[in-house]
Parts: sequence; C-alpha cells; structure tokens
Amino acid sequence: MPPRAASACVRALAPVLLAAGSTLLAPPALVAQQRADSVRVAVRQDSTARSLQSVRVTVTREAARTSFELPFAISTAALTQRPALRRTGVSDLLLAVPGVQVQDRANPSQDQRIAMRGFGARSAFGVRGVRLLRDGVPLSLPDGQTPTDWLDLETIDRVDIVRGTAAALYGNAAGGVIDMKSRAPSARPFAAEARVWDGGGVRRRNVQASGSRSDSSGLWQRAAWLGSFTRTNGDGPRTWSRLDATSLFARGLATVAGTRLELQGTRYDAPRAENTGALTAVELARDPRLPDSLNITRRSRKAVLQSQVALLAERDVPGGTVRASLFTGARELDNPLPFAIVAVDRRVLGGGVHGAWRFARTAWPLRFGAGVDAQRQVDERSNFENCAAVLPTAPATASCPRPGTERGSTRLDQQERAVNVGGYGRMEVEAPHGIFASAALRYDRVQFRVRDRFVTATNANDSGDRTLGAVSPMVGLAWRATPRWSVYANASTAFETPTITELTNQVTGAAGLNTQLEPQRTQTLEVGTQALLWQRVRADVALFRATVLDELVPFDVPNQPGRRAFRNAGRTSRAGAETSLRAQVGALEVGSAYTWSTFRFDRYDVGGASFAGKPIPGVPEHYLQGFVTARARSLFSTAEWTGASRASANDAATVYGAGYAVWNWRVGLSAPRVAGVRVDPVLSIENLFDRRYASSLVVNATRNRFFEPGLPRRVSLVVQVRWE
Repeated sequence: MPPRAASACVRALAPVLLAAGSTLLAPPALVAQQRADSVRVAVRQDSTARSLQSVRVTVTREAARTSFELPFAISTAALTQRPALRRTGVSDLLLAVPGVQVQDRANPSQDQRIAMRGFGARSAFGVRGVRLLRDGVPLSLPDGQTPTDWLDLETIDRVDIVRGTAAALYGNAAGGVIDMKSRAPSARPFAAEARVWDGGGVRRRNVQASGSRSDSSGLWQRAAWLGSFTRTNGDGPRTWSRLDATSLFARGLATVAGTRLELQGTRYDAPRAENTGALTAVELARDPRLPDSLNITRRSRKAVLQSQVALLAERDVPGGTVRASLFTGARELDNPLPFAIVAVDRRVLGGGVHGAWRFARTAWPLRFGAGVDAQRQVDERSNFENCAAVLPTAPATASCPRPGTERGSTRLDQQERAVNVGGYGRMEVEAPHGIFASAALRYDRVQFRVRDRFVTATNANDSGDRTLGAVSPMVGLAWRATPRWSVYANASTAFETPTITELTNQVTGAAGLNTQLEPQRTQTLEVGTQALLWQRVRADVALFRATVLDELVPFDVPNQPGRRAFRNAGRTSRAGAETSLRAQVGALEVGSAYTWSTFRFDRYDVGGASFAGKPIPGVPEHYLQGFVTARARSLFSTAEWTGASRASANDAATVYGAGYAVWNWRVGLSAPRVAGVRVDPVLSIENLFDRRYASSLVVNATRNRFFEPGLPRRVSLVVQVRWE
C-alpha cells in the first residue's frame, strides 16, 4: 500500500478508533442504560434475552429472526438513525457496510456501481453480481443486471444485506443480496412531509403523505397507505451532466381476513440524463469537472421511462408463514452513445411463492423453507448510427443518409429474451447448546434467446439460443455461544450468467449471442463472528476465501469508444477480511467499517500475455468508511469519511487510480413542533477538503479514459417540513 494511501486510511480511521476505544474501555456503570441496539431493525425483543433488542432480518427468506442464529455475514443499515441523509444515490444508504463499495461516478447517465467482495466491479452501467430487492420483490432482472436509476430512495427505511454468496437462496449472483425495506406509513390518519435539497447545481424536492386506519369489526382489520413524489433537476457537478427526472412511488397495505396484502407502484420519467464520461489522468488532475469531449460531440445521454407494479401477500399458517408476489414492469430507453444510438423497449413479468416453517415437537426443533421464483424479460433492441457530429451541409452517406439528423441508419434490430426459473429448499436443525446447523440447495435455469430482425444480403441471420443452468448448494453452522455473541461458518457455491447485454456485445459487432462467453462459477469458504458488548457496542468480523472459474472480465472494444465487450478469465482467487463497529455513548454515536481485499488472477491469458498474479482491477485492497454523530438537544452534527488505497485500472496492472480520503459534514436543527408542524434545516458540505480523486474506474478502458471523478466540494441546504 503506498505511503499516501496508507496515511489517508490512518487519518480517516483515527476518529473511529478514538471514539470506539473510549466506549470499549468505559466502565459498565457508564453504559448500563440501554438506548437500543445501534443497528436495530425491529422493536420485537429476543425471546432469550428480554433486555436485548436484537437485529432481526427476513433477507434469508424466513420469518424475522435474529442474525445471531444465521450462518451468514449479515449487515443492516438502519437509516432512521442517520440524520438528514441526502438519499441522492445508493451510496448514501450503504455507508459503512463492510465488504460493500459503492462508486459514485458523478454521472447522471450512469448508475452508481455496487461492488460486494469485488463482485460487480466490472459493471459498465447498472449493478452486476449482486441481487437487489425491495420488500422482497426482485429489482434484478432474470439475466442478473439491475438498473437503479428508477429507485425511489426517499421512501427506503432500512437495508438488509447478505454479504457473500447467497445463490442457494436467490440464484444468479455471486456477491450477495441487498433487500431495501420501505418506510412504514404513519400510524395517524394523516401525516405529510416535504423536503427540499439544493446544492452543486442540482435541486431535489420530495413530498410524502401517509396514513393508517383500523377496523376490527369488518372484513379488513387494518389499512394503510403511503405516497411519494420526487423531482430532481439541474446542470450537475460536471460539464454535460444535466439531469431532469420525476419519480412517483405509492404503496397500500391492508390486512384482510388474516392475510396481509400490499400493492406497490413506481413511475420514473427522466427525459434527459447527460453522460459526461470518463477522464484521462491529465484531465482529472487539471479539472475534475471536465467532460469527455467526444461525449459532447456525439451528444451522449439517455432518456428513461420506467414503471413497475407489484402485489404481495403474506399469511401465517400452522407452524410458519407463506409469502407470494407478482410483479410486472416496463422500461423504455433511448441512449445515444459515441459508437451508436441504443433504443430498448423492455417488458418484465415475474413472481414467486415462498414458505418457512418451524417444527418444535421433534427432539431437536427443525426449520424448513422452500420456494420457487420465475421471471421473464423481453427486450426489443435497436442500434442506429450516431450522426450527431454530421453537419446538415455534409453529403449524405449510407451511415448518415439524412445529414443534420441525429439517428442514422439501422445497425441492429433484434428481440432479446431471458427467462429464469429457480427453486430452492433450506433445512435447519436447532441443536442443543445454541448450535444451528443448516443446508440449502437451489437449481436455476436461465434461457437466453435472440431473434435477429436485421437480415440482408450482406448481414446474416444471427438468431440463437443458449440455456445456462446450475445447482447451488450451501451448508452452514452457527453457534450462539451467548445471547449476545455468535460464531458462524459456511461453505457455498454460486453461478452467475453473463447478462443479455454482455452476451450480445461482441467484439466483431455482430448481432446474436456470444457462444464463447461462459458463466462464472464461485466456491466460497467463510467464517465470522458478531457480538453485542455492554448493549451499546456492536462488532462484526468476517473472513472469506473464494475461488472463481471463468470470471467475467470487461474491456473496451478498440476503435469503438464507449462500447464494451466481455471475456472469461481462467481462474481467480479472492481472500478478504471485513470488520465493522458501531458504538453509542450518551449523545455520541460512531460507526465504522474496514475491508481488506486481496483479489488476484490465478490463470488468465489474453493473446500472448499472461496476467497471472495481477490484481483484479477496480477494487482497492484497503477500504474504510465511517461516521460520527453528536447530538445536543435539538442540534446534531455528523462527519462521514471514506478512505481507499489505490486500485488497478486494467488487467495488466500498469495503470492505477490513486488512494484517497474524502470527508463529508452536516449540521442540522430539529426545531420544536408548532401547531403540529416541525421545520428541520440542515447544512451539508460534501468533499469537505475538495479532494481531487477518481471515485470509480473504467476497467480496461480505451483512449486512457480510466477515471471517473468523484464529486468536487459541494455545499447544499436541506429543509424538511413535517406535519401530522
């Protein structure tokens, strides 16, 4: 690790060590009064320790359970405990989660990249390698990709994360699972709030309303609703980074004849999100606000219209719970890129049924869970020549027959389908002395189909089909040594298919499916421990080692700017350690997470070059995040930091992104309520010391444009008004 990067990490770590150390060494008398578990996700108390409000999760597809009984590395981000979050990206929600790195590209046309244990770092857009859900409904498509631009983050209340392989429960993913939980409606008949955020050339306004009503005498016992409207627009922090977007989210809940029902709907309309592009090292050092000039010349941007509706049902049955979901969605994308104009019309349909039971009459209690998931995606995809740079006075050509018109001749016209069907079963034995032994098995079948509609005398029919499937087993053991301390271990496998975009982006530019690109397969061994100390300090440590066969590696196609293709590396190895610490003493709350990652190519040849022993690009070896929040009556102040060591930007490890340390700071006031109305102003400064750095790397980029700059210093004002 270079001295500068090490120094940056030490400087960022120092406040955490000081605050956490003072908490750990404090006498019990100073910490006897329990405020609550600092990462509490439910108010239900643990049956074995009434004084302990333990972390309970449903991300493992069971009834809500304490994480001390589960053989997984599980984290929970309780967002209500972090005041005045910006909620402008998933990075705000996943701060200080060990093993998770969210790379903000400061580019409204590109989603923030989520990498979990390095899986997902290959993503050119959207999320790869990690399964995303909202209230248990898949956000990830059947081929494994997840666009996140359309998510309504204003209504997310908490996030549950399984770090590491969970393919035995969820299928096609190697990195883990992120389940976002929606905010509960107000318990009052009506409540409303409005929030205005303005800073760095971007404005965001959100209005929410919700309410509840009970009627135990009728068919339904309880009904509740919540609605959210968000408007975001502005020129953005960089040249050519304008965003204009509107989002609507609504959910209705009711308990009818003992069945809990929920209906959700989302509508997202972004007619303009400009693609500012990546920079060279020289440009980054000169001015991180610069754009890629080619992106301006070709007017690179996107327009998105997306909607989704989901129906969920849950009912308690003898000994357990059964859940079912049905969802459908549509996405329209117009995406001018430097190499072409991409147009996609997508339709998605899916659903699932899951059950979990506990049998306590046996000598050792048994738990059993099983479920089936099915999802179908149909994309109507067309590519056109990008003629934005052709002047109206230029002569007509075959590629640009109408000079002055942006969309030129057709390059590709095809229908792409992906269908994923998977089923799983999980069995657990509750042995004496707090031992929980479990095993799970899942089978997935993913079918890809392309129908080429652009067939001419010089363009052959590239239609094709591929079916990829795998069995993913997992065994785990958890020992709850005390009500507040547990140790676990697991061995698991996962398979991850290329997305349909990765399968169809071929080096030759041909349509159809890349028959040479294989799914990557992962084998993981993991051990870990978690503890709640003195009811005020929560600690988590996980160690893992994974071997990946045929890892999917991205690279820019030479002489075709902005166009990515993929290939398989023979074998890679990943070893890492993840630690987190949360502590609360009086009015001071501290959280930190440190991740050590050593990821290497074991066998990887490209042409005549061997990259064996080189680090996997895009992932720093050392990554640290944390926050400190201090409260004094109605005032609060929060400092957040992120520190990372350098990371390679290409397979040959000849180009590196430098290490960095970045600080954010917020101060706010919770004013007294007057006539049921409360006004909370917040002042925020991001990148407090205006550090120039690359928050994201474009792996194996061409034209030396490896670096996507982090946000420059940005001062913003947030005002929130609540009424109930």
